[in-house]
Amino acid sequence: MAGVPIAAAEPPRGAIAEWTVTILLLLFGTTTLVQAFVIPTGSMEDSLLIGDHLLVDKLAYAPPGGVSKHLLPYTPLKRGDIIVFKYPVDVRQTFVKRVIGIPGDRIRLINKDVYLNGKLLQEPYKYHKTPYVDSYRDNFPSDPNTRVDDRALEMLDKNVEDGEVIVPPDCYFAMGDNRDSSLDSRYWGFVPRANIIGKPLIIYWSYDAPTERLVSSGIDFDHLLDLATNFFTKTRWKRSFMLIRGQEPVLQ
Repeated sequence: MAGVPIAAAEPPRGAIAEWTVTILLLLFGTTTLVQAFVIPTGSMEDSLLIGDHLLVDKLAYAPPGGVSKHLLPYTPLKRGDIIVFKYPVDVRQTFVKRVIGIPGDRIRLINKDVYLNGKLLQEPYKYHKTPYVDSYRDNFPSDPNTRVDDRALEMLDKNVEDGEVIVPPDCYFAMGDNRDSSLDSRYWGFVPRANIIGKPLIIYWSYDAPTERLVSSGIDFDHLLDLATNFFTKTRWKRSFMLIRGQEPVLQ
């Protein structure tokens, strides 16, 4: 912060807790505690890039027990959190998005800007990469001009009042940071609380590879050859071991 000498500044407790949990999970983690995840699409650019390999904390949002609540920093879901969750349309797929609305919130988009509970959100993490305004994507809720999932149609039918989407109990409204190219709650509805796996903690490796190679279910020999020949040049070394933090938006 401006005016605070560097020597006197102390690392925030939140950062210390994040690093402590990250190290513990790296040392002792199992599939019960952490899950590896790779970003296959650009919907969270430029916060998360295609080819970012993440470790996801599966305990962050778990209900704390009598003893565990004193050992691990459980946190409630907040606006601005980045979450990993089972895709509501097909739970075999895993998505990563940012929480925009929590239960009870009223959400509306006007010409790409998000209004939360009647106030404009300042979102430093979002990006717009197309110059035009889409009648549904950027002015939401409105009549869909493209195919949307039945869950989105139900949301538009049952959860819209006075031109705003109202987030129901035990659900969340999630969007990608790359707003113009994100398959998110606008197109398939709310994220049920039960679908949320956890929050990404750290990028342990980032490699510049195309989407089709990252989503391949079998052995991709082209990808293996690419790794063998370009590992050092295509690895994004500056992103290695980057902590991932949510950022609560500011109401204007």
